[in-house]
Amino acid sequence: MVGGDPGYSPFVDLADDLVRYLDASVTPWHAVEESVRRLEEAGYQALDPSAPWRLEPGARVYVTRGGASLAAFEIGSAPLAEAGLRLVGAHTDSPNLRVKPHPFTESHGVQRLAVEPYGGVLLHTWLDRDLAIAGRVWCKTDSGLAPRLVDQRGPVARISSLAIHLNRKVNDNGLTLNKQKHMAPMLALTAHGSVTLGELLGIEDEIRGYDLCLYDAVAPCRGGARGELVFSGRLDNLASCHAGLAALLGAGPVGRATRGVVLYDHEEVGSSTSRGADSPFLSEAIERIVGEAHPEARARALGASLMISADMAHAVHPNYPDVHEPAHMPALGAGPVVKTNSNQRYATDGEMIARFSEWCETADVTPQHFVTRSDLACGSTIGPISASRLGLRTIDVGNPMLSMHSCRELCAAGDVAPMVAVMRAFFEDDR
Repeated sequence: MVGGDPGYSPFVDLADDLVRYLDASVTPWHAVEESVRRLEEAGYQALDPSAPWRLEPGARVYVTRGGASLAAFEIGSAPLAEAGLRLVGAHTDSPNLRVKPHPFTESHGVQRLAVEPYGGVLLHTWLDRDLAIAGRVWCKTDSGLAPRLVDQRGPVARISSLAIHLNRKVNDNGLTLNKQKHMAPMLALTAHGSVTLGELLGIEDEIRGYDLCLYDAVAPCRGGARGELVFSGRLDNLASCHAGLAALLGAGPVGRATRGVVLYDHEEVGSSTSRGADSPFLSEAIERIVGEAHPEARARALGASLMISADMAHAVHPNYPDVHEPAHMPALGAGPVVKTNSNQRYATDGEMIARFSEWCETADVTPQHFVTRSDLACGSTIGPISASRLGLRTIDVGNPMLSMHSCRELCAAGDVAPMVAVMRAFFEDDR
């Protein structure tokens, strides 16, 4: 830890736990693996999607899809049609560079990785970084095709920037990067022979398919003069996944309402996939938990349900305050942010602001508010998708951060526990 005992905050343990979660969750598949590990340590059991579900009150269960999306539930004492659900939603994916089906190219004595940007990558932040490779690989074995998680933590690749001597005006005119020409990472010198994918990943079995990502090889850490910051890739949005899980696992005994978390893949590319927020993943799980033949049971359950959609929020940037709406400038270290957009790019409305304010009051937390400037386009997240697909009353919130979509992002350590506390109050509110 930087600077010794931080002293400034009672929330050290949860911030350190976030660092551990980030370090284990280098890809969406690893994030689900780490989440499952934590759930199973707390007594949660896996559900078989192809088998009937018979869930009793108090059951702790989870189900995954595609290895990169997860839904976990603690079943309440009342039928879902009467008490509904209390859900926290987040997403496991982050913008990065993904390896193409033909993984290698060669140019001027250098073997390079063939990559494609995934999501809204802040491209320049990937230059001159020591990059590792991880993901899921499908191998042919004696018993058939088998998935395998891989994580080559050592720095194996690098995208070198062009020296200023060859681009004299870059500091005055700005850097322009072509995704196809300028973003291929250097992997090896061909004079020593080309590297195969199996060699790169340490796999001897035949590789038949893969989903591979690059990530910053520098581990997540606490930073700042007193350890008051967290430096890491993938804060958007693994910090929200961590908060939802920590709140679910730390909440008191379940009451009448069923509570749970849903962690989706593919938010950064629109969510319209088999395991994204626009898929039937959550809807099917709810139908199976309802478990009633009555045609109104599902609609009644959803009508009684509430959802917190958690995705990181834009803190005011001290070097660029003019890009923020003047009356809505969330500060690092000042607590959870409610995100509002009148055009419903966020699902927040007055009722859910009022409810969230009560959960904050219960947790002794003061919320902040974010609204995009009226002359700038507003981003979005899983909140509006979940709300429109299921009819859930939803609020979009998130902790403040800087460098969103960068290879390396930043948030305040002191914001971790307050968000968890508010989510716990939400789970424990059985009205």
